[in-house]
Order: sequence, then C-alpha cells, then structure tokens
Amino acid sequence: MNIIIRARRSGISASLQLSRWHVIVAACAFCLILPALALYLGMRMGEARPESSEALPSHWEQELGRSRDEVERLSQKAREDLDGLAVRLAQLQAQSIRLNALGQRLVAVAKLDKGEFDFSLPPGQGGPEAGVEFTSPIEPPDFIRSLDQLAVDLDVREQRLRALEAYFMNRDLEQTVMPVGRPVRSGWVSSYFGVRTDPFTGRNEMHHGLDLAGKEGSDILAVAAGIVTWSGQRYGYGNMVEISHGNGYITRYGHNKENLVKAGDVVEKGQVIALLGTSGRSTGPHLHFEVLKNGRGVDPSKYLRAAN
Repeated sequence: MNIIIRARRSGISASLQLSRWHVIVAACAFCLILPALALYLGMRMGEARPESSEALPSHWEQELGRSRDEVERLSQKAREDLDGLAVRLAQLQAQSIRLNALGQRLVAVAKLDKGEFDFSLPPGQGGPEAGVEFTSPIEPPDFIRSLDQLAVDLDVREQRLRALEAYFMNRDLEQTVMPVGRPVRSGWVSSYFGVRTDPFTGRNEMHHGLDLAGKEGSDILAVAAGIVTWSGQRYGYGNMVEISHGNGYITRYGHNKENLVKAGDVVEKGQVIALLGTSGRSTGPHLHFEVLKNGRGVDPSKYLRAAN
C-alpha cells in the first residue's frame, strides 16, 4: 500500500510505502489499544466517582454525630435541672413545715387568737387581675433562681420567727421568775418595809420585810418560780422558806405554821409552799415576806403592786 502526503502551502509531497503486514499490524494495534484506552478511562472515572459520591454522606454523618452529641448534652442538662428542682422543692416543703410548726408555737406562747393567726391556712391575699401586658412567662433559669430566692426568704423569716419565739419565751420566763404578786390569797398589811417601832422592844428598828396578817393555816404561795434553798427553823423567822429565783432575786417566807417544801425542791409561781402561822418572833398569825435583790433587802410592796 502506497500512501502519499502533500503539504498545501509548500506543495511538497511525500509517499509512504506500507506492506501488507504493516497494515495488518497497525489494524491489530488499533483494535487492541482502543478497548484498552476505553477500559483505562472507565476505571479512572470509576475511581473518581466513588470519591465524590462518598464525600457527601461522610459530611452528613459528621453533622448528625454533632447533632446527637448536642441533643444528649441538652437532655443530660435537663435531667440534672429536674433533679435539682425536685431536691429544692423537697427542701422548701420541709422548711415550710418547720415554719408552720414554729408559727403555731408562737401563737401558743404569745396567747394569740388562733383564728387570726392560723398557720395551717394560706394568708389572705387578693387584688384586681393584672393586665396581660404586665405579665410575662418565667424562663426555666429564672424559675430556678426564683426558687433559690424563695429559699433565702424562708431562711430569713425562720430566723426572725425564732428570734421572736426566743423573745416571747424569755419574756414569759422573766414573768415566771420575777417575784410579782401576793404571797397570800387574803389578808392585810400589818407592818411595812422600813424603820418602825419594834413590837417587842419599843425602839426604832429596821424592818426588812412586809408583814401580812391573816388566818392561821391559810396558804402561803410562791410569788415566782425557783429553787428552795432553805426550809426549816431560822432565828427570828421561826419556820421559814427561802427560794432563789435567779437574776439575783431571793424571797423569804417566815413565821410559818408548817413548811410544805424542802430544800432542793423546784417550785412554780403560785405553788403552795407553807401554811401561815405565828412561829418564831411573832405577836400573832402573819407572814413575814422579804424580797432580796443581789443580797440586799428591797421593799416588797412594789412587787405586790406590780401584779395589779
């Protein structure tokens, strides 16, 4: 086979002499190279396509993983907030119960009207309904903070109520141990505190107590709570009872017919401690009543008058 190649511009021509075998070899090579080239290009395209097709699902998987982690984190935080809320509510309920019990004790101690201060019922409150424009929902974090603030307010109120309870109890204790009142139910003052004419010598002598004449055998009452520090015979007093009330106060009850308490006994205000008599240095049935403050005798009359 003779192939002639001619150039247009230069007009030069060339001829290529191909034998039969050359043509057969070229045809075979063409037939082999073309499928091989097609196969190679197909493989390259196949390798490139999975990379592009797998890149998008991998990106989605990463995003989904991050979303799952965020959802789990939020769920865990919500569970922790609910657990904390449950604990806080339990604490507030317990504190409310303590405050109710404390309030009921205060009502009893202060002798208030239970109908006016009923701690088992909510306090009376009211007013016109607020407009919608003034209301706004409380977000969860603000709700938790509101509970914390409520707990602080309850603590402050509990402290104040306990201080008030201590005040009432101390007030009642002072009223109990303060020597106030009459040591006899009936009778009259036969001799006052101060300088007087002694009924036995006729000379002016200091009388350190108050004499209350009455019926022999009548009751003698403790004017305050305390501890008996003396019960028995004492020079000039006859049968005498001495009671220590604390805060420097001591009372003495002399000329008794009979003592009904003994040293070491704890007595209450108004308790019968002896019977009126005329034992010792006495001209007739009466009670010699003394009040001592820090070891010094004081006029008992003001303590009797304080009870009126």
